[in-house]
Amino acid sequence: MGEVPLAVNRRSHHRPGGGFQNPWPNADLARFRAFLRWRLQERRTHPPAPNPPRDSLPRRRPSFATPRADHGYRSLTWVGHATTLLQLGPVNVLTDPVWSERASPLQWLGPRRLMSPAVDFDALPPLDVVLLSHNHYDHLDAGTVRRIATRFPDTPWLCPLGLRAHLESFGVRQAIERDWWQTVDAAAFRATCAPAQHFSARGLRDRNETLWCSWVIEADGARVFFGGDTALHPAFAEIGERLGPFDLVMLPIGAYEPRWFMRQVHMNPEDAISAYRMLLNGTRTAPPCFTMHWGTFRLTDEPLDEPPARFARRWREAGLPDETNWTLVHGETRRL
Repeated sequence: MGEVPLAVNRRSHHRPGGGFQNPWPNADLARFRAFLRWRLQERRTHPPAPNPPRDSLPRRRPSFATPRADHGYRSLTWVGHATTLLQLGPVNVLTDPVWSERASPLQWLGPRRLMSPAVDFDALPPLDVVLLSHNHYDHLDAGTVRRIATRFPDTPWLCPLGLRAHLESFGVRQAIERDWWQTVDAAAFRATCAPAQHFSARGLRDRNETLWCSWVIEADGARVFFGGDTALHPAFAEIGERLGPFDLVMLPIGAYEPRWFMRQVHMNPEDAISAYRMLLNGTRTAPPCFTMHWGTFRLTDEPLDEPPARFARRWREAGLPDETNWTLVHGETRRL
């Protein structure tokens, strides 16, 4: 196991007295009073559009390699939300896996899936590594963790600081924590924990006690950035400089309205394009940009299908090639 040396003041995301914080200006989270204003006041005057019928968005049959791909084969399959199956040659990578019906500690209350998982759980190939970005229920689902830990007991789970105990309590045998800029070196892959602007909580009294992050994973000669769940922040440029260039960029584009409340924790399509350009770090190459974190759970007020249409429009206006806009439908497999 290795790590990138930490520069002076690199640990400013560590909160004095314990826990974590976003280290950049204007990154303070909205207070509970603002949450009440959104849910009790704004939704009365600007009610969100109704949800579409269950499983009404387009979907395709996945076409990933089983049990493993050959060297030189690279693909991404979208299961839904931030859950993807990456095949980087023979290395199978799963991100933020959620197969449960609700993104909630209770399976009878909380955000319910509007699109069922596009990959059958029993059809998953052997997993070589799972990447976790943070502990929110739409990214870290206890029921799914238990299922994976039972079926693939030797699979390592990479997570930000503070999550190892949670994963072990769900049955994970090998949970590896990392701070921002630290790496995990394994025989088949190298993964680096990178900054993100977000927060953490699984209850009422544990806000920001565990870290949140993005990941860069390298395997079979390919390098992929997985953005996890994040707002736009200045460190995207540093990520591109230190860890790029990338063969694939994976960015969240949904859960952004009302903007005055969500801008500190979620990107909208315009922010995602800004983040993409920062990650390129001035290089002429334009890797595919896979858009995620939309179309599965209704978490905020924008219509379920607005993010991809808005992203595509802004992508073209920015002069970026249509073929590098990887806005997939649920279940779609796309090869690099």
